[in-house]
Amino acid sequence: MSQQGYVAAPPYSQAQPGMGAYQGGFGSGPTQPLYGHYGGPPQAFSAPPAGMMKSSVAPAASMPLPAGSSQYNPNVQQNGSHPQSYPAPPAVSAPYGQPPHSLYNSMASPGPPPTQQLTNQMSSMNLGRHVQGLQSPPPPASSVVQQPFQTPPPSTMPPGLQSPHMSPLMSPPQSPPESMPMASQSMAGTSMAGMGRPFPGPPPPGPGGFQQPGLGSAGQPGYPQQAGQFGGYMAGPQQNMPGAFPGAQSAMAGPPQKKLDPDSIPSITHVIEDDQVKQGGQVFTTNIRGQVPPLVTTDFTVTDQGNASPRFIRCTTYSLPCTADLAKQCQVPLAAIIKPFASLPKNETPLYVVNHGDTGPVRCNRCKAYMCPYMQFIDGGRRYQCGFCNCVNEVPVFYFQHLDHMGRRVDFYERPELSLGSYEFVATLDYCKNNKPPNPPAYIFMIDVSYNNIKSGLVKLICDELKTLLEKLPREEGMETSAIKVGFVTYNKVLHFYNVKSALAQPQMMVVSDTAEMFVPLLDGFLVNYQDSRAVIYNLLDQIPDMFADTAESETVFAPVIQAGVEAFKAAECSGKLFIFQSSMPTAEAPGKLKNRDDKKLVNTDKEKTLFQPQKGVYEQLSKDCVASGCCVDLFLFPSQYTDIATMADVPSHTGGSVYKYSNFQIETDGEHFLRDLRKDVQKSIGFDAIMRVRTSTGFRATDFFGGIYMNNTTDVEMAAVDCDNGVTVEFKHDDTLSEETGALMQCALLYTTIGGQRRLRIHNLSLNCSSQLSELYKSCETDSLINFFAKSAYRAILNQPLKNVREILVNQTAHMLACYRKNCASPSAASQLILPDAMKVFPVYMNSLMKTAPLVGSTELSTDDRAHQRLSVMAMGVEDTQLLLYPRLIPLHNIDVNSEKPATPVRCSEERLTDSGIFLLENGQSMFLWLGQASSPDLIQSLFNLPSLAHLQGHMCALPELDNPLSRKVRSIISGLLEKRSNSMKLQIVRQKDKPEMLFRQFLVEDKGLHGGASYMDFLCYVHREIRQLLT
Repeated sequence: MSQQGYVAAPPYSQAQPGMGAYQGGFGSGPTQPLYGHYGGPPQAFSAPPAGMMKSSVAPAASMPLPAGSSQYNPNVQQNGSHPQSYPAPPAVSAPYGQPPHSLYNSMASPGPPPTQQLTNQMSSMNLGRHVQGLQSPPPPASSVVQQPFQTPPPSTMPPGLQSPHMSPLMSPPQSPPESMPMASQSMAGTSMAGMGRPFPGPPPPGPGGFQQPGLGSAGQPGYPQQAGQFGGYMAGPQQNMPGAFPGAQSAMAGPPQKKLDPDSIPSITHVIEDDQVKQGGQVFTTNIRGQVPPLVTTDFTVTDQGNASPRFIRCTTYSLPCTADLAKQCQVPLAAIIKPFASLPKNETPLYVVNHGDTGPVRCNRCKAYMCPYMQFIDGGRRYQCGFCNCVNEVPVFYFQHLDHMGRRVDFYERPELSLGSYEFVATLDYCKNNKPPNPPAYIFMIDVSYNNIKSGLVKLICDELKTLLEKLPREEGMETSAIKVGFVTYNKVLHFYNVKSALAQPQMMVVSDTAEMFVPLLDGFLVNYQDSRAVIYNLLDQIPDMFADTAESETVFAPVIQAGVEAFKAAECSGKLFIFQSSMPTAEAPGKLKNRDDKKLVNTDKEKTLFQPQKGVYEQLSKDCVASGCCVDLFLFPSQYTDIATMADVPSHTGGSVYKYSNFQIETDGEHFLRDLRKDVQKSIGFDAIMRVRTSTGFRATDFFGGIYMNNTTDVEMAAVDCDNGVTVEFKHDDTLSEETGALMQCALLYTTIGGQRRLRIHNLSLNCSSQLSELYKSCETDSLINFFAKSAYRAILNQPLKNVREILVNQTAHMLACYRKNCASPSAASQLILPDAMKVFPVYMNSLMKTAPLVGSTELSTDDRAHQRLSVMAMGVEDTQLLLYPRLIPLHNIDVNSEKPATPVRCSEERLTDSGIFLLENGQSMFLWLGQASSPDLIQSLFNLPSLAHLQGHMCALPELDNPLSRKVRSIISGLLEKRSNSMKLQIVRQKDKPEMLFRQFLVEDKGLHGGASYMDFLCYVHREIRQLLT
């Protein structure tokens, strides 16, 4: 297993109470985390149990002192740092409660050091080991191999050149003493290439001007943080502005600063590419316990041979620690992200359906687990031992089968439930409501016909689209037509129900104006089969836009609309989904009326959490009623101002529904984008009235669930509907010791109604390894799953506690997980090196990106509705979606091979990757941008837009013109491929470099400083490194 030793640098090894760009500091966490993992306060590092781990890092003080290093010389030149002579603004140091350092002001800046001295200085670090590139080699058999990234001794090469294999992350071994003037952000190393230009700062004090590791004052707080170094331009500090680093210098004062080469730190695009090269196009067979699957971004095929496909279940680690103490020590969350209805590619076998007739599925008598590959048949096949609770059960007579010479049933391969990880059982009447078979589900389209929706043309757009869309309702495999029934309601302050019975010549409208006591005025003719009533429905859809064409009614109701849907499903004794198209906040007098409670003054206070909390009362009860009736709500919002999404989306987010938001909707620019969402939403595969339970083998259990779900008790996850995009994240805790021999088993059982009206059980089984070696756990971690878990737990935590605490907990836990690895699994090395486990080497990129997402950034510039919307969307996401959201794809199009079938290779999400002459496509599953460099060639512009130059481009284009040339065809096919593949539609926004809308695009460059606050990846990595060293001292 190759473990990366990334070398980072000393300025960060000072413990600082506040971290740049995250307001209010985020050094030490609260003494008792309010949502700490595994209960207790953040763990101090206790010594590992004897004989269990490798020796921890040798005490740094015993290292040889580099020749001539002067211990307390305040003028020591950090390699790559540039002390400068502007004073620190006292106003800004105030938050640290430290007086500004007087020494800081008296710094001189003599000329550049001679190259020779620099070379000596570097060789004196005696850290050189030649390391190939950044890719880690395939894991060797030995359990832990260290791979530090260090510079080869530079004396062997002419100054000014840099070997292509040299990693320019250099590390003077220890932090400077307290008085060291530190005006610069530095990861200590600069690459040597291009050293010709002046290098501001005092010359080094002779060869080897580096601090001795382990001595000096480790950890006095109080160096002002420097802004603007790596992330390009950044505004000067302003009190109370989340954008500025607390304690920042004004941006870019003094000479231009040398940048550390970002290619030398772990890159997500490299990791994704390497995995695609290694495992892309291959078959992943699920016959081995605890096997770590390829990344979600890799194209691979799954063959189910006894464990569920990673498309259905992914885990944060595939090797659980044997004891709760080990779990507590490493603080790596143990969780699974389950997508019970995930779509399978065409070349994978759909799930088999097992039908045991009236007897129903075979289950363990004690724990009720369903028959699966983990049941051990004994006694000649007459009994079986349950793999989950070890209970020995009699085999039912109808199910008996002889065993072969290996103790396996003779019919092993003929029964999916014995040989596969995922399959379905047909459920008997015992599993149905009131012991009656269910009716097929229904879809009700509920259209807000108030003034805004009529004026914008939205109502006509919806009605026209439904004529064709209803032909494509989802249907059972092999069925000619869909069994789903449809119904129609329009509303503003009152509700209009339509009778569209096939026998009628004209649809009939019935009005319910008493919204307080909602009822459905007709039973027969409201929910109909689309094929039978097609003519009447066409008629209705033609009439609706005209009927309300002259409306002046601008107020709407909302809760009664959902209530009407619930009542309709109850009356018809079926489950189903409401599609609600709503224009604004419900302000009409009725239950669920909302008032504007948006208050920017709450941002960055302890009351900020109230902005994310739904208003209590009516909607809480509605969620309960919806789940009980199997009524899922999908909300399409078209707001022009604040609509209190936190409350309006409460029902959708508890019923397995989705919320789509189109602010300031205009048909020309947003129409197609909305229709793509609607089509995907109506056509996706889905199950209704679902209840899910996760069973585990002894020693651990499911304790917490995150998703678009409703929980009445601690074990049953209820969903009015579950579709192919819903991901439920489940956290596990130990309740006993796990055994390395038997491993750990989980079984997810989902009871649901199919779109054809059949009650079924969908079963997914997964077996994991258990280990008493933490190195095994770190080796089999999956970063993409970890970040899904952290995103959901943080987004839930902000409902109950201040953002500052949540961000602190995230950083502390990141540092804790990495420090534990460093202490227990990595081979000894200088404390100044940042060493990351191979499987988690890009975890800090994702974590930093998560902390810059709208819900976790306290900025008054962000809309409260957008923050609430993103919070709720992420709660229901699977691993693919959170991975893409937190690290967008940035694809260069200007140099693309138009004849190649191979997908274009993305580059890192950083401004440094953009070129003035380039054209880039960026997408994160929610937004899509086409960025045009100001110097992009007229030929490219002509090929894509049929315009002579960039200057002719009009604003508000939301699609590329269809032109008959290779580049246009290639780029349009890339875009349509992405729109096809992602679960949501994305509106293409075309932005020119240096235009105002470009700011929107820049917030997706997640490796740079955040627009609304938040560190660059480089700064965050250094910060985390300092926190790790803090924990280890």
